Amino acid sequence: MIRRWFKSLGPGLITAALVFGPGSLTITSKLGAVYGYNLLWVIIVAALLMLTFTGMGARIGLASDQSLISLFRKKWGNAAALIAGISIFFVTAAFQAGNTVGAGLALSESLGQTNGLWIVVISLMAISLMFFKSFYKILEKVMMIMVGIMLISFLFTLIIAPPVWSEVMAGLNPSIPQGSFILVIALVASSFSIAGAFYQSYLVQEKGWEKGEAKDALRESYTGIVILGLISSMIMISAATILYPKGVTVTSAGDIGMALEPVYGKFSFMVFMIGLFGASFSSLLGNASIGGTLLSDALSLGRNLNGTPVKILITLIIIIGASIALIFGRLPLELIVFAQGITIFAVPFIGLGLFLIGNDTNIMGSLKNNTFTNIIGVIGLLVLFTLALSNAYSLFNA
Repeated sequence: MIRRWFKSLGPGLITAALVFGPGSLTITSKLGAVYGYNLLWVIIVAALLMLTFTGMGARIGLASDQSLISLFRKKWGNAAALIAGISIFFVTAAFQAGNTVGAGLALSESLGQTNGLWIVVISLMAISLMFFKSFYKILEKVMMIMVGIMLISFLFTLIIAPPVWSEVMAGLNPSIPQGSFILVIALVASSFSIAGAFYQSYLVQEKGWEKGEAKDALRESYTGIVILGLISSMIMISAATILYPKGVTVTSAGDIGMALEPVYGKFSFMVFMIGLFGASFSSLLGNASIGGTLLSDALSLGRNLNGTPVKILITLIIIIGASIALIFGRLPLELIVFAQGITIFAVPFIGLGLFLIGNDTNIMGSLKNNTFTNIIGVIGLLVLFTLALSNAYSLFNA
């Protein structure tokens, strides 16, 4: 039974791995460093929203033999399909530099040499995966390894710096400390990825799940998001344990690793940096796969991960990320603003489309959203629109 479950893992772990990148790690670390264990409950809320929309994406992939972009085109016309595909492509491309920088930082801090050299090596390594015969199977295996690396690394961090568990449990009691609201919004936005939930429908179809295997497919999808929540929780707890008592300010994803070395030694620092590499490389590869696949599908060039147009567009995103990282050394503010501008309009639209298709009896049949899913789904949509309005306000009143 366990072997069968392990073999079935794939789409859910890919989604978890691509959602949890260096940005998520930095925000989660910062919340733990500044507010201790007080905001652990936010991770549970974000995970519940992500579970709901990821499950929706998985069921759509099972219910229809058409892609989700094709269903957008069928229901609302070609413009809707193009908006969804192009928007997600630009958002993933814009944030790709952050993933590339994070992966380069982890290796340069651990192994020496310049960050730029590792950025080139990592990008070439990611592009080389395109040349394997079955890219989906390679992607699946790489993501499994990366998630395993993250789990072991961050669990080790938790073991060498154990928290006060009574205080951890108190952090599950909902409260918003003064001054934390903006970071809470950032954490929800980084953990509740509509692009990841949207892409789950593609991954389910790539995996070859059939409608009659819905229970296995959904269990697998949910497992990935639960693992995502566990990783986020371990990072926040570690930051609250190691950084909060010292008053260390988090400015990058590697700050916990830096704080570990003087107290717990070089080995613990290296283990954490390996975890940072796992988070960065998996998000780099996963983000590129989302953007390339969805744009190719929106342009009616195909959606198969082994198809040439998809591979070209995935490679293009990796090159864009590497180029920005090499030129600027980080993700430029202008690109963040650009990505936020697209997100403001695109993410609520895509989330609403996902929700409406999930409730379409003609498409979904018996896999249509149930009442509980719709209740959480409506809450999720309200969160998406609130995030969009909040981003719009900060963007246009900056």
